[in-house]
Amino acid sequence: MKQSIVKTEDRKPQTENLPPAIFLMGPTASGKTGVAVDLVQALPVEIISVDSALVYRDMNIGTAKPDAATLAAAPHHLIDIIDPTEAYSAAAFRRDALALMKDITARGKIPLLAGGTMLYFKALREGLSSLPMADPAVRAELDAQIALHGVPWLHRELAAVDAETAARLSPNDTQRIQRAMEIYRLTGKPMSELLKPSLLEGERGERERDAILPYRITSIALTPSDRSVLHQRIETRFKQMLASGLVEELQDLRQKYALHPELPSMRCVGYRQAWQHMEGEISAAQFLETGIIATRQLAKRQLTWLRSMPENVEIDCLADNLTRRVRDALRL
Repeated sequence: MKQSIVKTEDRKPQTENLPPAIFLMGPTASGKTGVAVDLVQALPVEIISVDSALVYRDMNIGTAKPDAATLAAAPHHLIDIIDPTEAYSAAAFRRDALALMKDITARGKIPLLAGGTMLYFKALREGLSSLPMADPAVRAELDAQIALHGVPWLHRELAAVDAETAARLSPNDTQRIQRAMEIYRLTGKPMSELLKPSLLEGERGERERDAILPYRITSIALTPSDRSVLHQRIETRFKQMLASGLVEELQDLRQKYALHPELPSMRCVGYRQAWQHMEGEISAAQFLETGIIATRQLAKRQLTWLRSMPENVEIDCLADNLTRRVRDALRL
């Protein structure tokens, strides 16, 4: 059974009388946070973070989380809401973001959703079916784990989170085991629960109605005119993270929380490589190299998502007066 993000093109309401909302998207190191903070000073907006890493408490350096002074000047919703031992899904984000957008609008302000987790943006705009579509990043992680540990190991991991599905699969059924684990990692729920008839049938109509986003959206995409410059920014920022104490931060996290390397929080770029370095699996030089490469790959995936969204207004993130250019686009 293949399901994907629910399409709503044929069911879009007239938008003229809907309240406004702003989507500010872009790859890592494109300057989204700086622009969002500037917009708070100039416009009646409140920021909702759209970042699957910023939800974690105490993970500050490796996520490039805004510092205390920045958050005081421009508070962000959906930052520091769960512990690193917990999971947060696209469905949970959509639920929380919709509630916040409603509250912000009721206060007479405009929701400004800023971040780089494109699956969250897509889920918010179009809604999610009970089973998410395949995610290349998660698939790549699972492929790597299968290569390292074997399929029976992944089957045991699946049994720990979805015993019902694991029980009906052979320990060597690579494709189905991988898909079931992918669904759990994307949604935070076992596939057996999502496949229950009550969800697939009784809630289908309600889910499709809920997929219509009742806002007039302006989507701004900050994209680089020269990807090599973005790559240099990424390298510089990752080196700054190391100098600021990324390894020490992970050491503190491991003392405070019961962490293991398969947790979603520890699969975040930077923390995954730091963990490998702390375990002696890679050298300091390899840590730096693989961390930069992984971050560049993340930016490539984000740009691929953005290219699939024709409704975006693209602005060169490398341009001078970036905030002014964004404000000009919002006025138009």
